Amino acid sequence: MSVPLTLLGLLDREPSYGYDLKHDYDAFFGRGKPLSFGQVYATLSRLARDGKVVPGETEPGDGPDRKRYVITEVGRDEVETWLVQPVVPDPNLQALLFTKVVLALMLGRDAAAFLKAQRASHIRRMRELTEIKRNGPLMDALLADHGLFHLEADLRWIGLTAARLDSLAEMVENR
Repeated sequence: MSVPLTLLGLLDREPSYGYDLKHDYDAFFGRGKPLSFGQVYATLSRLARDGKVVPGETEPGDGPDRKRYVITEVGRDEVETWLVQPVVPDPNLQALLFTKVVLALMLGRDAAAFLKAQRASHIRRMRELTEIKRNGPLMDALLADHGLFHLEADLRWIGLTAARLDSLAEMVENR
């Protein structure tokens, strides 16, 4: 998740205070990982430094003085470019699982037991996501679907790797 580009996108809707940006980010994108106020203001500071936003005049508020941030044309162009570019698929999607399997084999550990435990962990998470999908609001359900599809792909990989574990072990031993 690109926090700077997401904040720029939120500012492209309308000028906002840092507090409001944090609230909107957390409500729409921060599921399970909200932004800290420090991260919001540090990001806004860098965006201002880079000419992508302009802080408005300091305004009194209920708490500390506040500044309303406005996106610049440079920031708007960056958001527009970012929104139309496809997300590059991660070429190392299974790198961690693969690494753990190969290292287990190299070290004479039980890679099959690891794969079995990983499969059980994925299935537990799938149950949690399925519950969210059934009972949660639309945004949570869509995020749960995304997670479920990734977990399904991992489970297919786990099954395929488990079926080929003997061949992989032989290959690792011969290196």
